[in-house]
Order: sequence, then structure tokens, then C-alpha cells
Amino acid sequence: MTLPKPNTSTPDADAIVVGSGPNGLVAANLLADAGWSVLVLEAEPEPGGAVRSGEITVPGFVHDRFSAFYPLAFASPVIRSLGLDEFGLGWSRAPLVLAHPTPDGNTAVLSMDLDETAASIDAYAAGDGSEWRKLDQAWSRARGGITEALLSPFPPVRAALRLTRAAGPVGFAGITRIALSSAEGLTKRFSGDGGPLLLAGNLLHTDLTTRSITGGIYGWMLSSLGREHGFPVPTGGSGNFTAALVRRLEARGGRIQCNTRVTRIDVRAGRAVGVTTAEANSVRAGRAVLADVSAPSLYVALLRHERLPARTKLGMRRFRWDHATVKIDWALSGPIPWESEASRRAGTLHIGESLEALAMYGAQLKAGVIPERPFLVVGQMTTTDPSRSPPGTETAWAYTHVPQGRWDDARDTDIVVGRMEAEIEQRAPGFRDLVVGRHVLTPPGLQAVDANLVGGALNGGTARLRQQFVLRPAPGGGTARTPIKGLYLASASAHPGGGVHGACGANAVHAALRDSRA
Repeated sequence: MTLPKPNTSTPDADAIVVGSGPNGLVAANLLADAGWSVLVLEAEPEPGGAVRSGEITVPGFVHDRFSAFYPLAFASPVIRSLGLDEFGLGWSRAPLVLAHPTPDGNTAVLSMDLDETAASIDAYAAGDGSEWRKLDQAWSRARGGITEALLSPFPPVRAALRLTRAAGPVGFAGITRIALSSAEGLTKRFSGDGGPLLLAGNLLHTDLTTRSITGGIYGWMLSSLGREHGFPVPTGGSGNFTAALVRRLEARGGRIQCNTRVTRIDVRAGRAVGVTTAEANSVRAGRAVLADVSAPSLYVALLRHERLPARTKLGMRRFRWDHATVKIDWALSGPIPWESEASRRAGTLHIGESLEALAMYGAQLKAGVIPERPFLVVGQMTTTDPSRSPPGTETAWAYTHVPQGRWDDARDTDIVVGRMEAEIEQRAPGFRDLVVGRHVLTPPGLQAVDANLVGGALNGGTARLRQQFVLRPAPGGGTARTPIKGLYLASASAHPGGGVHGACGANAVHAALRDSRA
């Protein structure tokens, strides 16, 4: 096959961004702010990647098709700096951030009111609320430094210095202990299950287990962000988040071209000079190409014709995805009839019977077995944002994890959907009677509608320590730079990983701007 030659005429843009997920759109906006001309190429008919919404069940019910709540986005320094409220982005919050009901009739709650959270934890064991307050105080002393350190380019030297100054030597030592703790280790400070359930449930948004090293910081951070910011959602649907990013980019002269699948990164003399599309069109970049695609997609597919370092090839062979996902969206004729009053006020719920059940769920996933009792993350979107469905109804969703690469649609879909709905029915009798519309996304379905969600993985690769920091996406990583000059990895496969925070795109921009000045 004869490959098309890159166009050697005037560049189509200073930078080409491949993919219009949140990282790609953040990167495009920052480059436009720096005065670069930017062209974003998106394979799907609409921009947004995993930040899209629409009426996928019944007319009038707006569903977030993938991600739904955004505490990291709200706290992210780079996204806050974009001023997206000026471009139509509004935020909504539920009366209660999070609820985790348990069979004993208690409910552990995460509230923006610290007293309410502490009281719910004390209901499990008197005195545990004060232990939660200590974790909250540790976060309050150092939250700016922690967020900056986690989201900055690696190594985050300035952020670490700021964190040390803010927390002091004793506080810094305490934060270090939390960062190096498993969730199971962190929960030993509690006598009852209330606090541990909140920490472990938030940890299980990742593919870590309650015993994973460094797992404690994930549960602590998401719990703390929830207390500080809530779990906010874009008013009217997650697609409005994407729409605000697009409007901002276009106001600065940037362009987005959808239905344009990139099939090759064009390289000349070791430097990225543009891309080739599925229509065999060459699109030339004058300064840089930023790829908001998974690391294997970039190195194995888009650069398949290039000679890459042996270390990069070995890293891709050893690359590991995070867990696969099954997501159900429901249109409901009324609110979910939870037996727990707190659950009816929460925008997000965690469904898992006990700490032991959560540990078993994690162990079965690690063993490659579909869990018998799935842990669920549940979203009540109309409770959070009344614009999502007609008055008196509810737009809701739930997801659970299943093992990566072990899914058979014909064999497994009905089993897992049945188990998920049974978990809700057990805590909200009559739930199934309210379902007027259902939409199921299995691991193959997720990948079909967003190629970056390989096998239903939501976070661009495992969050385990083996693939973090300088090991992300492979040993020698930790930076957005690739072995090809002028080519940058700007997706969740790069440091700092999954979550809608824009840091992966921002880090790629920082590297591209520095290199252009060199």
C-alpha cells in the first residue's frame, strides 16, 4: 500500500489535537490562549469523548452518557482558570453529596456540612465522627497543595514545596502516611463501619482494592473534595460542559472537525508534522500534534509505521487497562423509593453491604471473576438537577466494574444487569416498577461509542502503582513527551491519569510550549 505523503504546503494549524475529550479540549483552549492556531479532529459525530449527554431512553429524560459528576473538574486549577461560566456552564448539586445505606438501617452520608457527616459516622460507633473530623482538618490544611501536586506535571516540585509549607512538618508527615496507606489501613482508625465505608466506596471508583498500596489517598481525596465542593454536575447535562469548552475555543479562533478519524501520525526526520485521516487526507501541523487517545492507540496504531524505542514497545506490551464497566441508564416514573431517608436526598449512592462485601468484590475482580454481589455507584440526576426529567420523575444511572477482557455480551449482560437491579430493589422495594426506559452499555458497547474506552475501561489505564507517576503510561513516563519530537500524549493514559480534570491535556500543552521556545 502506498501511503500519502504529508502536505508540505502551509500548515493547516500550528497544532493539531487528535480527539475532543475534555483533555483534548482543555489542551486546545490553552494553546489558543497562547496564540497558536488550533485544529481539533474528532472521529465521532459530536465532540466530548466521555463527557456527553442526550435523550437515550425516553424523550424528556436527559442522561449523561458516560461520566456524570465532576468534583475534580470543579476543583481543577486549569479548568477553573478557563472561566467556563462565561460560556454557559452552570453547576447543580443535590441536597446531600453521597449516601451509603447499610442493612442495619443506618446510612453513612457525605455532606458539605461536616457536622452531618460526622453524626452519621457516630451512629455506627460513638467517637468515630471525631476521627473523620481529623481527616477533614488534614485536608483543609493542605488541600491546595495536594490538588496542585497531583495535577501538575511530574515531578511537582513547586507544588510539593507549597504543600510542605501549608501543612508544616508534622502535618506533612501525616499526609505522607495517608498517601502511603491502603484504604484498609486508613480505616483502622475507626471503630465502626461508617467512615470506612465512605473511604472504601470512593476508592472503588478506581480499579484499586481496599488493600492496594496508596489506595487510601484516593478514598480520602474524593471524600474530601465531596465535602468541600459537593459532587457537582453540569446543569442540563454533561454535554453542556463540552459545549462550554467548544464555545470558548471557537471564540479564540480554534476549530473542531468531527466525523474525522485519524489513522496515522505523520512523522518526518523524527518529528511529527501532521496526521493522515481515514479519507487519506493529510493535515499538516506547523508546531505540534497532541494526541488525546489512549497510549496503546497512539504507539501501536497511529505510529505503527514508525521505528520506536524498544523500551516504548515493551511498555505497551506490559500496559494494563483499568477494570471494564457496565452502565445502566434508567428513565423512572418517580424517585427511587429508598428505605433510607438520606438516600432519597443524595445525588450519588454507593451500594455495598459491608466492608467485607467490598473487599470480596475487589478480590473477585482481581481474580478475573464477575462479582456475585456487585458494588454499585448510583446517580440520581433529577434529584441533583431538576432539569434532567419531567416533574415527579427521575433520571438515574448505575455502574459497576467487571474484569477486563472477560466479557461476553450474549452470556453476561442479562446476568449482570439483573444483579445490579436486584441490589437496588433490595434497598428500594418497588424500584423495578418505576422503570419506563432502560439503556445498557456493556464493555464492548462503551468502546464502540468511544474508542478511548477500551474494553470498557474509563480511566485510560490502571491506577495501580505499577502504572503511575514515572511509570505512566510505561516506565520512563511521567511526562507528556513521546519519543517523537513535536508529539505529545494528552489523554488519561498520561500522568496524572483518569478523571475529568484536564491536567493531562494541560501538561501536554506546557511541554509543547516549552519545547517550541527551546
